[in-house]
Amino acid sequence: MNKYAVIVAGGSGLRMGTTVPKQFLLLKSKPVLWHTLSAFLTAYDDLKIILVLPDQFIETGNAIIATTSAPDRIVVTPGGETRFHSVKNGLKLVEKNAVVFVHDGVRCLITPALIHRCYNATLEKGNAIPAITAIDSIRIDDGNTNSIIDRSKVRIIQTPQTFLAEDLTKAFEQPYEPSFTDEATVAEKNGIKINLVEGEKMNIKITHPLDLQVAEFFLVEQAAGRLHKL
Repeated sequence: MNKYAVIVAGGSGLRMGTTVPKQFLLLKSKPVLWHTLSAFLTAYDDLKIILVLPDQFIETGNAIIATTSAPDRIVVTPGGETRFHSVKNGLKLVEKNAVVFVHDGVRCLITPALIHRCYNATLEKGNAIPAITAIDSIRIDDGNTNSIIDRSKVRIIQTPQTFLAEDLTKAFEQPYEPSFTDEATVAEKNGIKINLVEGEKMNIKITHPLDLQVAEFFLVEQAAGRLHKL
């Protein structure tokens, strides 16, 4: 079975308060995106990466790719107007008979273990969407009133959202809808039953300055072998 990771890295630095897009900010002297690419390259020796970037940052992306352990396994393609269109562009480069991971470029703490879990679950059930249980109290606010819901039934969705390539490619033939916030919503609209697998608490998305500090702390603790104490 072929393995592809479509890594979408089209974010800006607005919420980070920087002029540099968050995927290019440095984390332990390496760009955030480098850490993401390296995790997938490490997970499987035969996995190929399709990196989706805005046109104006393709040169920057190529420079980062050149510093990875296997630049020959990574190709770059331009992104689109939305995440949906960017993923659709990436899927055009995926061969048949494949498992495809779609991952946020700024979820740089993704581990090979989670990648393996998603792959194995996809072979068994057709897809795998990593998710973790909410730990905070959750309320739904409709503008006029708000009400508590059972947090034990709430799942926080992560990536890599993993599918059989044939299923996901077919789902992305649908016209775009604003409700398509991730690949699972696209697949579900096309009649695919979504299978959740256990995600990882540290599989965070770098969005705010604090996230970058948390990620650096995690990598330092990981390198020191102290993660069991976290």
